[in-house]
Amino acid sequence: MIKKTYTKHKETVHNFIWRALQIGAKQGIVFLIFILCAKFLTPYDFGIYNYALAIVFFLIIFGDFGISTATSKYVAEYNVTNKGKLKAVLFNSGIIILALTIIVSILTLILGPWYLKDKYIYILYLLPLIFLAPMTSLYDGIYRGLKKFKQLAIISIVIGLFSLIFVYFLIAQYGLIGALIAQNLFYLILLIGLGLGYRDFSFKLNKEVMKEVTKYSIIVGIAGLGFFFFTRVNVLILGYFNLIEEIGYYEIINKVILILLIPSTILAQVISPEVTNMYYRKENKKLIKEYKKYLIFSALIGLITILLVSVSFLPLVILFLPKYNSSLLFYSMLILSPLLITQSISNIASVGFSTSSGYARLNMYFLLIFGVINIILSSFLVWYMGYMGIIYSTLIAKGIADILFIIIYFRIIKNEK
Repeated sequence: MIKKTYTKHKETVHNFIWRALQIGAKQGIVFLIFILCAKFLTPYDFGIYNYALAIVFFLIIFGDFGISTATSKYVAEYNVTNKGKLKAVLFNSGIIILALTIIVSILTLILGPWYLKDKYIYILYLLPLIFLAPMTSLYDGIYRGLKKFKQLAIISIVIGLFSLIFVYFLIAQYGLIGALIAQNLFYLILLIGLGLGYRDFSFKLNKEVMKEVTKYSIIVGIAGLGFFFFTRVNVLILGYFNLIEEIGYYEIINKVILILLIPSTILAQVISPEVTNMYYRKENKKLIKEYKKYLIFSALIGLITILLVSVSFLPLVILFLPKYNSSLLFYSMLILSPLLITQSISNIASVGFSTSSGYARLNMYFLLIFGVINIILSSFLVWYMGYMGIIYSTLIAKGIADILFIIIYFRIIKNEK
C-alpha cells in the first residue's frame, strides 16, 4: 500500500524533498541572521533591526509586485503551450522589476529622510535588497515553474553553507550594521548562483509576455500588499506607538511561526505546477479531490506542529535567548498556535490551488479586506492593551480570514463546469 502510494506520488514526493532542502538553505541562513541578531544585539537594537527590515520589505513589495509569482504560473503554462514565450520570460520580467525598483529607490531617497528621520540611515544600508530580493524571487519562480527543484536546492544549499562564513563574522564584529550588510551579501551571492544555473533565455523584448505577466502580477501584487497588511504592518504599528523592544518579541514569534509553516508552503509550491496543468486540462473532479486530500494532510501537519511547539518552545527560548522574557514569548506563542493549523491549510488553498488555477484575484480580495481589518483592529488593541493587543488582533484577523478563504474557494471550484 505504501509502495503503491509512493509510486503514484513519486514526483511530488521528490520535488517536496528538494524544495524542502532549498527553502531550508535559503530561509535557514535568513533565520540564522535573525537568531544571531537576537543573541548579540540589545533588545532595543534588535527592535530597530526588525523595524528597518519591515520597512524595506514593504518597499520590496512594490519592487516585485507579484512578478515572481506570476512568472511561476506562466513558466509552467508556457512550458506546455509555447516554448518561445518560455525563453522570453526571464528577460522581460526582469526589465519590469528593474523599472519598478528604480522608481521605488528614487522615491525612498527623496522621501526617506523626511518620514524615517533617525531610522533613515538603516534603510540606506538595506537599499540594495529592493532589487536583489525580487530578482532572486523571479529566478525562484522560473525554477519552480519548470519543476527544477533539485537544481534549485543544490544551488541554495551550496550558497547557504558558503554564506555562513561571513554572516557570523559580520554580526559578531559589526553588530547591527553587520547584520544589515549580511542580508545584502547573501541575496547578491544567491542571485549570482541562480543566474549561473539558468541561462536558457533570450534577450528579446516580447510585449505579449510582458502584458500577460504584468496583468496577472498586478492582482498578485495587490494580494501581496494585503499580505503585508496582514503580517509585517504590525511591526510598523508597534513602531508608531514607540514599542521598539516589543517589535523584537513580536518578530521572534512571527519568525518562528513562518519557519514552522515552511512544510505547508513548500508543499503548496511543489503541487502548484500540476494544479495549473489540471486546471487548463479542465480536470475539475480531480482538482476537487486533490484539494480535499491536501487540506486534510496540511491540517495534520499543523496539529503535529502545535504539539511539538507546546513541549519545546519554552526550553529553547530559555536556552538560546536568556535576556528575553521567556514567559511572555511562550504565552504569545500559545495564543497564536491555532494559526499553525489554519495557515497551514490556507497556504495549500491559496498558493497551491487558488493562485495556480487563475483565482489570484480571490487571494487579493481576502488579503486586502482582512489586511485593512487587521490594521484597524491592531491599532485599536495596541492603543488599548499595548503589546498583547497585536497578538490578539493577529489571531482574530488571520484565523477568520483563513477559514473563510478555504470554504469560499472550495465552493468556487465545486460549482465550476
